[in-house]
Amino acid sequence: MKDYIYEVARIRVMENGLLSKADFDQLLAAPDHEAALAYLADRGWGGGAGTSDAEAMLKAEEDAAWALMKELLGEGHELDILRLTRDYHNLKAAIKDIYASSGLAPERLYREGGTIPAEEIRRAVEDENYGRLPEAMQEAAVQAQQALSRTGDGQLCDSIIDKAALDALTAAAQSAPDPVLAEYAVTLAVSADIRIAIRAAAAGKSAAEIIPLLAEAPDLNRSMLAEAAAGGKASVAEYLRSTPYSSLADALSRSMSAFECACDDLMIERIRPQKGEAIMMGPLAAYVIARETEIKSVRLLLTGLQNGLPREQIRESLRQCYG
Repeated sequence: MKDYIYEVARIRVMENGLLSKADFDQLLAAPDHEAALAYLADRGWGGGAGTSDAEAMLKAEEDAAWALMKELLGEGHELDILRLTRDYHNLKAAIKDIYASSGLAPERLYREGGTIPAEEIRRAVEDENYGRLPEAMQEAAVQAQQALSRTGDGQLCDSIIDKAALDALTAAAQSAPDPVLAEYAVTLAVSADIRIAIRAAAAGKSAAEIIPLLAEAPDLNRSMLAEAAAGGKASVAEYLRSTPYSSLADALSRSMSAFECACDDLMIERIRPQKGEAIMMGPLAAYVIARETEIKSVRLLLTGLQNGLPREQIRESLRQCYG
């Protein structure tokens, strides 16, 4: 079995550059959006170019995290699980772009950094040559495209692809090359299952209609979740208290935004033990997850400042720091 002693040593150095709680306090104390961007630029974000374009800065940071993984792992596919959901996002975007004429610019529709180039997915959909897609995506692509063309129902299209993404995640978890990656896939699938169940119930779907939308995730019973969802968020929260995901229950009772935050915090808690790992690949996966969570927090903070939200409201949306 390969050891990752050198790679983990590099990650330990890079972890020192992650934003701390003190950094987020400084950002929250910034008088405005521009001052927060300047603080980040001083910390080296955006390549130290001092950019005033927030999205360009955040993209540069995300790209840097993956560039580091490429440097450490070469062209290997060890961390593909972390990129999998982008492929399914891009499949949804391509089908809606082509069959519903979104009219949006590609950079607003597609997410780069998946396991398949976004343009390749778009071409497969445009040519209706779904054999060019991975086998796990092909049936979902056909069903979603036909559903959107036949009914014009974008939510139905989304639900078909979302279910395929969850199935792909849970399948990937079973063959993950490191326990951290398996934990990531399962936690992501569980939080998505809960979100889908609540959204479906809010749309008036019964438990019987909700069950097929959900993936078989460990420690979460599809039938029980669907039954609970049919009774509303409070019922789902009560069900979660009997599962290993009880930490999500109180947040769900407050709001969906609190639930989203709690899901990310749970992920951080589950990867935190990797700070003591010295040989396995887990710390590399944990670093990417931590960086993407950090970038999400910064995006929420900058958006809140730009829109003049109260500082305490912004603070409540921020995720745990990995440090």
